[in-house]
Order: sequence, then C-alpha cells, then structure tokens
Amino acid sequence: MTGQPYILVLYYSRSGATLSMAEQVVRGVVSVPGIDARLRTVPPVSVETTQSLDSIPDDGPLYGDEDDLRHCAGLALGSPTRFGNMAAPLKYFIDSTSGLWLSGALVDKPAGVFTSTSSLHGGQESTLLSMMLPLLHHGMMVMGLPYSESGLRQTTSGGTPYGASHWAGETGDRALDPTEAALCRALGQRLARTALWRLTGGESR
Repeated sequence: MTGQPYILVLYYSRSGATLSMAEQVVRGVVSVPGIDARLRTVPPVSVETTQSLDSIPDDGPLYGDEDDLRHCAGLALGSPTRFGNMAAPLKYFIDSTSGLWLSGALVDKPAGVFTSTSSLHGGQESTLLSMMLPLLHHGMMVMGLPYSESGLRQTTSGGTPYGASHWAGETGDRALDPTEAALCRALGQRLARTALWRLTGGESR
C-alpha cells in the first residue's frame, strides 16, 4: 500500500439513508490524524443479471473494485436491510472477491458494518451479522461498538453493539438523529485507530 493508508467505506444505498450513514463513518475516519477514508458504492443488480451500467456512476461516489479492497487498511461495510439480510448488490460484490480470499489480502485488517431499516425492528442486527460472515471468512478483525459509547445506552432508534444502525422510517425519509450519526462516526474512528495501531505494530494506541 502506497501513500496515506485509508479505510474503505463501501456501501449500497437505494433511498440515500445508508449513504448518509456512510458519510458519517467517513467523518469519523478522517477525524483521526494519519489516515484517510475512501467512499465507494456498488452497482445495482436486477433479478436476472447484472445491470449494464457505465463503469463510472452519473453522480455520487465511484463504484468500488477489488483493488480498493486489496489496498485498504480497514473496511466499513454498509447496506440497507433486505428481509434481515444485506442487499443483493452488496452480496454480489462480496461474492466476487474470492481472489482476495485466496491471497489472504484482507487477513487481520479491521472491519465494521452498518445498516439502515425502514421499520424499527426490521432486522438490523441480523443484517449486521450477515455482513460480518464473509468478512470473517476473509480473516478480517470484525469490530462492533462498545458500550463505552454512551449513545448505545441512550438511543431510541438505531444503534447496536454489532455496528451502527439507523431507523429510516416507513417512507425512508427519516434523517439520521444525532445519536445515530454519532455512533456512525464512532465506528469510523474505531476502525481508523485500530488500523493505525496495526500498521505501526501496536505503537499508536
């Protein structure tokens, strides 16, 4: 890895709620000196095949690729909930990373997850767990949020020890509340600090 290390914040978002979370995770990462954030999304898929899309989106963050993962110092993975599971476009992307698994490119790198749901008890925790499974297979150090984050004890909407979460409301237009946003930033900060600690041999923590 050349240049300043970065945390890859990779997400899929349909209505913009998960993107809002990703932007808060990025804010948390870049608040830690010595490390950067790289915000990337994944293209949608159809029920029959991958949609034919340009390699660069019309707007918003670029699509992530295997090199973004290979060279990252850590990963934050975000998805809306789909029946208690991660969304198909993100799963499709993760399923394409067997080459990184074979080479061990992600082993020992820190990772965390975040999700948004339209219903308050709509499978946030199971979605977060579903995103953790392939990361564990990649040998990553999967991190949640500790209860030293006061927001976990105060939240009336999103926020879990498994990762950051957000309740977007039935119409998907409920903005992140201050507690949800703070927990997203805390996740980014924790990943950034852990990645730097790993890169410096445990000397920066």
